[in-house]
Amino acid sequence: MSVADVLADTAAQRPDHSAVIHESGHFTYGWLWDQARRFASVLRANGVRPGDRVAMLLADTPRFPAVYFGVLAAGAVVIPLSAMSTTSEIDHVLTDADARFLVCTASLLAQAREAVEPHGTVLLIVGPGPAGTVDLEDAAQDAAPIGDEAAREPDDVAVVFYTSGTTGEPKGVMLTHRNILYNVDRMVTTPYAFRSDDVLLGCLPLAHGFGQICVMLAGFRAGISIVMMPRFSGREALALMTEHRCTVFMGVPTMYVKLLDAVARGEQVPRLDRLYSGGAALPVKTLEDVQSAFGCPVYEGYGSTETSCGIAYQYPGLPFRSGTAGVPINDITVGIARSNAGGIDLLPVGEVGEIVVRGPNVMAGYLGRPDITAEVLVDGWFRTGDLGRLDGDGYLSIVGRKKDLILRGGYNVYPREIEEILVGHPAVAQVAVIGVPHPVLGEEVWAIVVPARPEDVAAGSDEEIIEWVKQRLAAYKYPRRVEFTDALPMGPSGKVLKRILVEKYGSTAGS
Repeated sequence: MSVADVLADTAAQRPDHSAVIHESGHFTYGWLWDQARRFASVLRANGVRPGDRVAMLLADTPRFPAVYFGVLAAGAVVIPLSAMSTTSEIDHVLTDADARFLVCTASLLAQAREAVEPHGTVLLIVGPGPAGTVDLEDAAQDAAPIGDEAAREPDDVAVVFYTSGTTGEPKGVMLTHRNILYNVDRMVTTPYAFRSDDVLLGCLPLAHGFGQICVMLAGFRAGISIVMMPRFSGREALALMTEHRCTVFMGVPTMYVKLLDAVARGEQVPRLDRLYSGGAALPVKTLEDVQSAFGCPVYEGYGSTETSCGIAYQYPGLPFRSGTAGVPINDITVGIARSNAGGIDLLPVGEVGEIVVRGPNVMAGYLGRPDITAEVLVDGWFRTGDLGRLDGDGYLSIVGRKKDLILRGGYNVYPREIEEILVGHPAVAQVAVIGVPHPVLGEEVWAIVVPARPEDVAAGSDEEIIEWVKQRLAAYKYPRRVEFTDALPMGPSGKVLKRILVEKYGSTAGS
């Protein structure tokens, strides 16, 4: 099968059911697959051939899935780009991927045109553009849909995600049709337990793995309706979920913080059936507050782009275990290994080490980077770079990123443990704990705090927060300094970019 079959199969089974609900209307599965095949026809007419790499620079509107499945139906490889990408970021991806085509919405034409000029990449525009340009969408309406989608092998690359994560330079993660379909088919039933009448708020960016695989692909495979929300705000999300009677919400921790803030301000709470969290660890205090506010369970999961976005999850019917990411998804094997070993040396139950994964969901490798690929694909396992532990029942707890581990005076300090304590303080809305250079200890523990209210940033507030942690953790763990900030730097997928905080505050560590 091809990933394009996710839409094709559901369109055959539920042609008249709403696939996408958007401010511009309701769009059925039958309509969407017809549009995708028309786009495939126009792409072929413009020179796109099976195996070509086609970059996509599109906002989250019904055009995104129409073009996405059109590229796949034409047999090409999708390279999704965030609509917020700068010219330099687009340039990097086009260069690194040697992309032959860039499909761009007309509103983003300026940065796209500047990026493609040095490469000779063919620029294809969706929507009315300047004089002299061809509107693919308009051309698609006059085109005959392709009869048959291009045949692809299971191990052919379907999508290349460019991810910088928390480590810096973007790398192209090659996911095959097998990789993606393996996880999608399992997530539809466990953990998501989708029903035919479910309505899901789609507020996660479709250019990134969580939104594309867990929301769009899993949702389309199940045949549910997805309410598209191009830009997230807590107030608008609550209103949309109420208006469209959403039953399911998926988001990252920062979205849950914004939802709670909107609820606290008196916004109407929708009647949801279940919520899912991923992208980063959800503090237990936040999880409990969300469950209290919405009156339904929050199921936390864990994954990475390199594993087709799913590794482990809490899910309906599984005994809930607070502070964990649940158990591995069916047929995916998770282990805990010594983080400094050359090979994979698995540790006993209960010990902290690097999370390693194996299964058909693991990527084919990093595009054009065999050296880095060899570092993370070892003995059939993928090294995630995350630290965690497995208990006797197979539940996975995430301790933090290996690169974020703080070494203070010979002791290992895990930031997440401290962050869990800090979010329990009433003055703390969000927090990131980092290690900054120290001449004697090697690293010192600092907490970067987004205050719950402006008045929480007052004389002595930092000492009070430090004392809060000091009373609850061992002496070597509590932060010696608290810095207040308006917002934490976030990546497109919702992860806090701690390397930016270390760069910013590390230079002032001696002051």
